[in-house]
Amino acid sequence: MIHISDPSACCGCTACAAICPRDAITMEPDALGFVYPKVNEDLCVECGLCEKVCSFNDRYDTSLNLPRPLAYGARHKDINQVETSQSGAAFIAPSDYILEQGGVVFGVGYNDHFRVCHKRATTKEERDEFKGSKYVQSDMSTIFRQVKRDLQAGLPVLFSGTPCQTAGLNAYVGKRLREHLTLVDIVCHGVPGPYLWRDYLAYLEIKHKSPIVWVNFRDKQLHGWDQRERDSYVEIFKFLKKEGKISFRFIFYNTIMFRHSCSVCHYCNTRRPSDITIADFWGIENVNPEFGKDNKGVSLILINTPKGADLFEAVKDKFNYFPAELENVLQGSLCKPHDVHPHRMNFEKDYIARGFEYACKRNALMGRRYYEQKVIRKLRKLKKKLFSKS
Repeated sequence: MIHISDPSACCGCTACAAICPRDAITMEPDALGFVYPKVNEDLCVECGLCEKVCSFNDRYDTSLNLPRPLAYGARHKDINQVETSQSGAAFIAPSDYILEQGGVVFGVGYNDHFRVCHKRATTKEERDEFKGSKYVQSDMSTIFRQVKRDLQAGLPVLFSGTPCQTAGLNAYVGKRLREHLTLVDIVCHGVPGPYLWRDYLAYLEIKHKSPIVWVNFRDKQLHGWDQRERDSYVEIFKFLKKEGKISFRFIFYNTIMFRHSCSVCHYCNTRRPSDITIADFWGIENVNPEFGKDNKGVSLILINTPKGADLFEAVKDKFNYFPAELENVLQGSLCKPHDVHPHRMNFEKDYIARGFEYACKRNALMGRRYYEQKVIRKLRKLKKKLFSKS
C-alpha cells in the first residue's frame, strides 16, 4: 500500500485514490490544504496498484514523445480570445477542436466561493471558465474517474493541468484508453495551498467589508501582459459594495507557500508528460520582438508527441505563429525546480499556530515589513541601474 512519510514525495495528483478497486484511499488535506493519500487498512487488499500508478518520480512515461519538442510562439487570431486569456490564447484552438468533434474538455475553474477545482466542459461556454491562470493547487476530487468514463464511452477528451496531474492521469488511464486522450500541461512554477487562498479571500472581505464577486490572478487588460518587471504579478478583485476593480500585489507567486513536492519536481525539463505544453512566452523580446511588442500576450507552445503535432496541424490556421529554437525558450521552470524558500517551514508553523494574517506579516508578505522590504528592493534595483550606466 502507498505510504507517504516525506511530504515532498507526493504531488497530490489523486491517481492512487482513483485506481484503488476497493476505494480504500482518500485524499486528506494538511494544514495548508494540500491533499495526501490516506489508506484505510481494513479495506486495503495489498494489490499494489496505488504504488504502481504513482508517476511522481523520474520514471514517468515519455514513451510516446518525440526525440525533442517542437517549439512555437503563437497568438490566436481572434483578438477577443487573446484579451480574455492569460497570454496568447493557445488553449482555445485545440479545446475548440475537441469540442467540435463531440468531445469533452477538462480544465481548471471555480466552485463555491472561488475554490479552485478541475471541471468538465462539453460546450465552449463552459470551457471559457478555464481561461486564465489560477495560482492555487486545484481540487481534483473524482476527475480522473470522470475522464476514464468518458474515454470508455468513446469520447475524445482533452485534459489540461499541471505536469504532475497529466503524468498521473496518463498512468491511470493506461495505454489502450490513451489513444483518445489529449494531454495539455502548463509550464508550472509551483502551487500554493488551497487553504491559504481561502483565507486570503476571507481576509480581504473583512478588510473591505464586502463580499468578493469576481477575481483574476493576472488582469492584463489593466496592467498589460508582461509584468515581470513589477515586484510581483497582481491579483484583481471586484467587491459587491465597491465600484470598479481593486488590485493587490501578493504572495501566490512566492515559493514560501508552495507544496513541498514543487521544490523537487520531476517535470521541470523538456521531457514533458503531455502531448502539448503551453506557457507565457517570456523572453519573446529576444526571440521575435516584433511579434509581442504590443504587450497583449504571446504563448509558448511545445509539441511533445506525434498526437500533439497532429492536433497543432489541425488548428494552426487559428494562430499567428512562428517556429522557435528550443534552446531559446528555456525559461526557468523548463530547466529546474525552484529552490526551497528558506522560511518555508517557519511560514507553515506560523500559519498553524496563529493563522493567515499573522504568518504573512511575520514573514514580510504583507504589512509594515512587506513595504519596508519593497522599498529596499527598489533601492537595490536603482543602485544596479546606476552602476550599469557608469
